Amino acid sequence: MTPTLAPPTAGWHTLKRMMTNQIQPPPGYAALLKEIKERVRTAQVRAALAVNRELVLLYWSIGRDILERQWAEGWGAKIVDRLARDLGAEFPGVEGFSPRNLKYMRAFAEAWPEKEFVQQAIAQLPWGHQTRLLDRIKDRPTREWYLKAAVENGWSQNVLVHHISARLHERQGKALTNFSRALPPEGSDLAEQLLKDPYQFDFLTLASSAKERELERGLLIHLRDLLLELGRGFAFVGSQFPLEVDGQTFYLDLLFYHVRLHCYFVIELKVGSFKPEYAGKLNFYLSAADDLLRTASDSPTLGLLLCESRGESIVEYALRDVAKPIGVSTYRVTRQLPVPLRDEVPSIEDLQGVVEKLRLELHEQAGKQLKPSPRLADKNKRERGKS
Repeated sequence: MTPTLAPPTAGWHTLKRMMTNQIQPPPGYAALLKEIKERVRTAQVRAALAVNRELVLLYWSIGRDILERQWAEGWGAKIVDRLARDLGAEFPGVEGFSPRNLKYMRAFAEAWPEKEFVQQAIAQLPWGHQTRLLDRIKDRPTREWYLKAAVENGWSQNVLVHHISARLHERQGKALTNFSRALPPEGSDLAEQLLKDPYQFDFLTLASSAKERELERGLLIHLRDLLLELGRGFAFVGSQFPLEVDGQTFYLDLLFYHVRLHCYFVIELKVGSFKPEYAGKLNFYLSAADDLLRTASDSPTLGLLLCESRGESIVEYALRDVAKPIGVSTYRVTRQLPVPLRDEVPSIEDLQGVVEKLRLELHEQAGKQLKPSPRLADKNKRERGKS
């Protein structure tokens, strides 16, 4: 006999309605939740920036006081060690009062003596960034350049150190371009400062006979390093990006979109020195990209030719009457040794064998008998077997 089910009660309907309300939020709830999340995140960022600012200003004031006492009252260097011990005893568990960090504070105050400048600009960078600047850059103009660039671009410590090591300040805005003639005044300066010369692709290792496709393939494998070297704002769109014109397909080596300039960015890669015909071909690509890719809200497409070398006068003549905005820069990669030279260079195994042999000879001279390492023993055994 099939059991009969009791009809739903009023309480069951109430429970079902409550569960439905939980699953389906009321209209406008999603928008409110999104707004609150953004508000919380904004408050968290502001709080973190405020804490960082107060910490940097505190460290600057401590460093200034140490400097003033040393100058005015002749305090020696050992006072820093004693101050570190006393502050550590007063604030146990609070980091930042080590002798090393107190010396950083003193150097920090000496590097930036103007309190107003510290409050307005310098305090925007975390303390770790400040110590990297003090360690790696000694002259104020260069240090100030990296300070402002780090604040503007939101660089992490590692990115800051990378750009300092690559001497970005000497390369930024050094490409040869026609931007001043081909772009509106309000956009030409920003685009000009965007390009570098040379670009450092030292994360690549290429043979001397490498072709453009090998260079492109290497850059795509190391896309993260490439984006870091290009700078902030570049979004990768594709490689060998196809453009169809009159039934023919043309391929762009690398296509990016720059989110600050609001424009497409075409990069053409060339192995060897710059040739005038490269500019004409890239000018054609930019015209096609403007017609086929660019929207009403986009700025004119920019082009960059990357060559191993260039003659300044040749580039100037080639770009003089070109209508599209084009820049020409060089790049540097790590080159493999030529095959004949590689054959003459000893391998790691050869060097290890030499070290083992010298080690045995030294111990034998000292009257000690030392067994050879297993690797050398195996090698000697194989050689005896061959003979």
